Amino acid sequence: MTLWVFFGVLGGLVVLLTVVLLRRGGSRTDNAEGLRIEEQARIPAAHDRVSYNARSVHNGPPNQSDSYQRRR
Repeated sequence: MTLWVFFGVLGGLVVLLTVVLLRRGGSRTDNAEGLRIEEQARIPAAHDRVSYNARSVHNGPPNQSDSYQRRR
């Protein structure tokens, strides 16, 4: 009996989440100003992904790392 209750609650949560996600809309930007705003946000984000990835952060000279500054 408790297994049926568990699956009933789980199914109810799935239905609730489906309804919430479908009501959200999630429409894309349609006007030119919104596209410009998205582009202005996307360009710095792409630059940050390149600048702060693991290879560029960990391959710097040892005197520029935080651990070196703390040891002095």
